[in-house]
Amino acid sequence: MEQQPEKRHIAILGSTGSIGTQALEVIEQHTDRFAVEVLTAHRNADLLIQQSLRFQPNAVVIVDEGQYEKVQQALDPHEIKVYAVAKSLASEVEMEASDLGLTATVGYAGLLPTINAIKASKHIALANKETLVVAGELITKLAQENGVNLYPVDSEHSAIFQCLVGEFHNPIEKIVLTASGGPFRGKSREELANVTKAQALKHPNWDMGAKVTIDSASLMNKGLEVMEAKWLFGLKPEQIEVVVHPQSIIHSLVQFQDSSMKAQMGLPDMRLPIQFALGYPERLPSDFPRFNFLDYPQLTFEQPDIDTFRNLALAYEAMQQGGNMPCVLNAANEIAVSEFLRDNLGFLNMSDVVEACLAKIPFVAHPTYDDYVNTDKETRIKALELI
Repeated sequence: MEQQPEKRHIAILGSTGSIGTQALEVIEQHTDRFAVEVLTAHRNADLLIQQSLRFQPNAVVIVDEGQYEKVQQALDPHEIKVYAVAKSLASEVEMEASDLGLTATVGYAGLLPTINAIKASKHIALANKETLVVAGELITKLAQENGVNLYPVDSEHSAIFQCLVGEFHNPIEKIVLTASGGPFRGKSREELANVTKAQALKHPNWDMGAKVTIDSASLMNKGLEVMEAKWLFGLKPEQIEVVVHPQSIIHSLVQFQDSSMKAQMGLPDMRLPIQFALGYPERLPSDFPRFNFLDYPQLTFEQPDIDTFRNLALAYEAMQQGGNMPCVLNAANEIAVSEFLRDNLGFLNMSDVVEACLAKIPFVAHPTYDDYVNTDKETRIKALELI
């Protein structure tokens, strides 16, 4: 009789967001393979309660203390432990018996929980690209010291990872990250001067949260992904190329030293890279829609317009400088996007804020964790002053 593989116990940091909810869809399709150990949310108490009652985790964290009592009263009869505040979020993955932590929180907030999970020797399915953008050197070193694997969840990095399975002994010549170009592909600076957040939030191919969607529209998302790829795959900046591919079918490519290229393809569906990360090295069956070449008779490619969409160029500059500059770029961008979504800043002005912060915040060549914390705080203050 064939032995059933042991269940993998998953902690989802950011379970109520776009990645977290899709991860739970994947888990629900494979309850024989996965169990939910921990769920965390920032302030969406109602959805967190609903998820907890469905998946019966050992513990949940609600970061917004004002929602703690509501969550606690709803879950206490079901013997689900409830914690509050960000400190719990950072330590929770250490406390519970999870095998794998999925970091699905958005932005800088994902850094400390990821560090704590790595220190507790939990393998990481990484959907929070900012963790490696801000502190790639620190994170990769910690992962090596603690024997922790980082499984990429972003569709582009998952694509590269999938192309490298069976090729880990072969040197990479370069990788090509594909970008959809977002809702404003082909637009001029004049056309973008007065775009609204409603227009920026209409992504042509992907269904994502507001922050990631705006980053995609400004090409900052691709800049962050370039920096993430550097650390995930041990690459130099000149080995990472970005190509605009409007159909979002080829999710990224690897070129090897013999000139051959491998690509990973499929319909735009984040559940596929999530499932691959959770189930690796196994490819689990799915009922996801299948790609048909006849539905896409043309796959096209073009250069990104970095004169109009300056964020991609700024990301390369920050990566080349290294030190705390990627942290500056990320913090300035988080403030800029937040203010754009509040109608306090124009679409093109987001790049102005990022560029100014990169010029004004003091450079730290070899930052410690405390340096990252201070840089993040200082940059946010400076960005708000500039706005």
